[in-house]
Amino acid sequence: MPSKSEIVAKLKKRRILESLLKCKRIDGRGLTDYRDIKINVGIIEKAEGSAEVYLGDTRVISGVKIEVGEPYPDTPDEGVLIVNAELVPLASPTFEPGPPDENAIELARVVDRGLRSSHVIDFKKLCLIPGKKVILVYIDLYVLNHDGNLIDASALSALSALMNTKMVKFKIAGDEVVPTSEYRKLEVEDYPITVTFAKIGDVLVTDPSLEEEEIMDARLSIALNKNGEICAIQKGSSGTLTLSDIEKALKVAKEKAEEIRKILMEAVYGKEEEEESGGPPGN
Repeated sequence: MPSKSEIVAKLKKRRILESLLKCKRIDGRGLTDYRDIKINVGIIEKAEGSAEVYLGDTRVISGVKIEVGEPYPDTPDEGVLIVNAELVPLASPTFEPGPPDENAIELARVVDRGLRSSHVIDFKKLCLIPGKKVILVYIDLYVLNHDGNLIDASALSALSALMNTKMVKFKIAGDEVVPTSEYRKLEVEDYPITVTFAKIGDVLVTDPSLEEEEIMDARLSIALNKNGEICAIQKGSSGTLTLSDIEKALKVAKEKAEEIRKILMEAVYGKEEEEESGGPPGN
């Protein structure tokens, strides 16, 4: 005999499916609609770069720290990117305190892969002394409220923080790396956007809410660089995806990535232009 929770889950899935078959979602969105996106940058004073992203009620904060360290042995002339994610317990009753669990590790890896595969940073420019000293770029992600689609919100927050990053200039004195009193912007070479889909029954929806994620059969996340090329892809959950599903998802992802990238550029670089001019237009 099914448990009460299993019965509730089946009823919820039936209700959501009935709505999806009418090309509507229970929150009123169309199948490919995103929730409202809000991006704030420069919110953490002590970080070299930071950003806060709201995707509907999902909220993710990210901070960037810059350090000098040793390169990886197989890339002696390249800097290093390290992404960590923390699912803060106050964000969801399902998150528990303690070391990162498999969900936090997967989240960090998916975000890392999208950034790294798009060559968001020219890592060779972060080399100070080949084989000895390079710049390490740490991105720490903190999920403060979970209402679905942590991957897209986290990837967008990480990219926004990189775009906001200012780092100290270094000078080389023999085998020593000496920080100066000058700063420069971290050079961002690409602007990858991740678009996530949930498959519920035979229907694909974009930017799944928490309710939709709880009953989805499969998840697909696609990261696209500024040229619309796939730079990373991640499949989640146990359900299957057909070739037709993937083709449909890719077509929608290209459209949505462009829309989100415009929001990103305005939020980050629009704010910088406003600050440089001394305030909003008309002041």
